[in-house]
Amino acid sequence: MGTAWAATPLPADRRVPGHQLTPARRARLSAVFPGERIVVPAGELKVRSNDEDYRFRPHSGYAWLTGLTGEDQVGHVLVLEPTGPEGHEPVLYLRPRSPRGGDSRYRAEFYRDRRYGEFWVGRRPDLAEAGRLTGLRTEHLDDLGKLLTGPQPATRVLAGVDPALDAATARPGDEHDRQRDGRLAAVLSELRLIKDDWEVAQLQLAVDHTVNGFEDVIRALPAALRHPRGERWIEGVFNLRARAEGNGPGYDTIAASGAHACVLHWIRNDGALDPGKLLLLDAGVETDTLYTADITRTIPLSGTFSPIQRQAYELVLAAQDAGIGALRPGASFRDFHRAAMRVIAEGLADWGVLRISAEEALQEDSGLFRRYTLCSTGHMLGMDVHDCARARAETYLDGVLEEGQVLTVEPGLYLQPDDETLPVELRGLGIRIEDDLVITADGARLMSGALPRSVAAIEEWIGTLLG
Repeated sequence: MGTAWAATPLPADRRVPGHQLTPARRARLSAVFPGERIVVPAGELKVRSNDEDYRFRPHSGYAWLTGLTGEDQVGHVLVLEPTGPEGHEPVLYLRPRSPRGGDSRYRAEFYRDRRYGEFWVGRRPDLAEAGRLTGLRTEHLDDLGKLLTGPQPATRVLAGVDPALDAATARPGDEHDRQRDGRLAAVLSELRLIKDDWEVAQLQLAVDHTVNGFEDVIRALPAALRHPRGERWIEGVFNLRARAEGNGPGYDTIAASGAHACVLHWIRNDGALDPGKLLLLDAGVETDTLYTADITRTIPLSGTFSPIQRQAYELVLAAQDAGIGALRPGASFRDFHRAAMRVIAEGLADWGVLRISAEEALQEDSGLFRRYTLCSTGHMLGMDVHDCARARAETYLDGVLEEGQVLTVEPGLYLQPDDETLPVELRGLGIRIEDDLVITADGARLMSGALPRSVAAIEEWIGTLLG
C-alpha cells in the first residue's frame, strides 16, 4: 500500500487570493505589539454528533493575515515571532500533506485518520507548497509545542479559538495575563474596519451572487408554495446558489413567512407559505475568500402587496432611505440608526400605535417605539456577517464612519401577532429591508442596488421572473 503512488504536486505558480496584501496586514499588526510574540490560530473542529464534525471555517483574523481560507486549515497556527525590539517574522505552523509511503511516522494518517487523512478528507499542501502559496516560512504543527515550552517572550494569543492552544499557553498565577486580555482580538477587528479595494471587490462579488440567489428564490416560489415546509424549500434554493457560487451561505439563511418574520433570527424555516402573507428572506453568499453579503428583502407571496402590507413596507423603506442618507465620512456611526428610527417613530405615531408623540418616544428614557422595531439598524460587514465585532466601542459603535468601511442598513418593523397594543390588521407583520453599502469620499455606494426596493419595483420584479 505504500508503493506505486504517482507524484501530484500543486502548480508552482499557485498563490492564495490576495497574497500581495497579506504582508502589509501582518506589518500593521506587528507594529502594534513590538517585541511580543503574537499567536493567531485558525481554530479546531467541533463535533456535530458522535464522529461527525461541523464543516470547518478558519477564524477570520487568521484568514485575513494568511490568505488561507480552506477547510484544510484545521488546527493551523500563525505565529509572529519577534525579531528584536521591533519587527516580527511570520511563521505558519501547519499539518502538511499526509505521506503515502516511506518510513514516515505519519504514513498511517493517509489511510486511517478520518479527520486529517488525505484518503478521507482530501489533499493538503506540503510544507514547501504552503510556503509558496502564502510567502511564509512554514513549520510542522508538531513543532509548535517545542516553541511554546521553556522561557517565553511576552506573548499574546487570540484566545477562545483553539482550546488546546489556550491550554498549552496558559500561565496560571499571572495577575495580568496578556495572553487573555482581549486586546489582540480588538486590534485584529479594528485593523479590518476599513476595507481595501480588493476586499470591496470581494464583497461586491458576494453581493452579486446573492442577487442571483434571490432571483432563484422568486422563480422557485410556485413550488415552495405547494410544499408543506415551503420555508425550507426557499432556504434550500438559496443555499444551492451559495454553495455553487461560493463557499456557502455566510450565515444561516432566514426564510420567514407570515408571523415568523417577527422573530429576528428565525432559522427553523419549517413553516408553510401562505400566499396572502409576506416572506422575509435574509440571506448572503460567502465567497471562497470568506467575504459575505447580507441582504434582506420582504416580498408579497401573492406577487402584490395588500394595502396594509404596503403601508407598513413603505414606512420601513422610508426609514431605510433616511438611514442611507445619513452615511458619509465623518458622520457618527450611530447617526444612520437615529435617522431611521426617527422615521419609524413618526410613522408609528401617525398610525396611532404610539400613545405618546414621536419626540417623546425618541427620548432615551422612553424608547417606547423599540417595542415594534427591537434592534439596531445596521452593522459592519466583511469576513464576518457582523464584522469587526471585537473592536472597541470608541473605534466602532461610538466612532465615526470612514471611507472604505462596508456596512448594512436594515431597519425593520416586527409587529408581534399577540401584541394587543396593535390594531388587529397590523399584528403578525414582519418587515425588514437590508442593503450593503460602502462608504465613499462623498457619501455611500449602494452595492446591492441590483435588487429592487420599492413596492412597485418589487411587484414588477416578481411578475417578470415568474413570467
